[in-house]
Amino acid sequence: MIECHVGPSPLGPILYRAENDALTGLFFVGQKHFPKDMREPALSETAPVSRAIASARDQIDEYFAGGRTAFSVELRLDGTEFQRRVWALLRQIPFGDAWTYGDIARRLGLPPGASRAVGGANGRNPVAIIVPCHRVIGGDGDLTGYAGGVDRKQHLLTLEGGPGREQLALF
Repeated sequence: MIECHVGPSPLGPILYRAENDALTGLFFVGQKHFPKDMREPALSETAPVSRAIASARDQIDEYFAGGRTAFSVELRLDGTEFQRRVWALLRQIPFGDAWTYGDIARRLGLPPGASRAVGGANGRNPVAIIVPCHRVIGGDGDLTGYAGGVDRKQHLLTLEGGPGREQLALF
């Protein structure tokens, strides 16, 4: 059974999606690559939620409050084999750090030209924040691309004390 729930966050409403007690999606409502088969539900803080969604919401709340640096939510990520390899590697990027698209390509044993393919997989990550695609930056240090918007990426990196705090200070 697929369940969806929208909860608040400091960066706007987040849609949580779970199936059979595993989190399958975490999206900023309205972000790029928002699932086409999902309509944007209204904020539903009091609706009953599965154990997977309740756990994810609690952990996301702790993360935004500065009390969590790692997540222990059970995930089921639907994508191609290449996308799943990229997403698994994203989970290895330490809190407060950032890797480049080229770093990820090299760690996957791919040539530097594979950075675009890595970027495509990164952008299609179905579980924002928990699978930290926001920790991937351009080779020149620019905060390029983020399905949730570069402004959110800046805030997430700043929250973690990593790259991006200098750019955020400009705003």
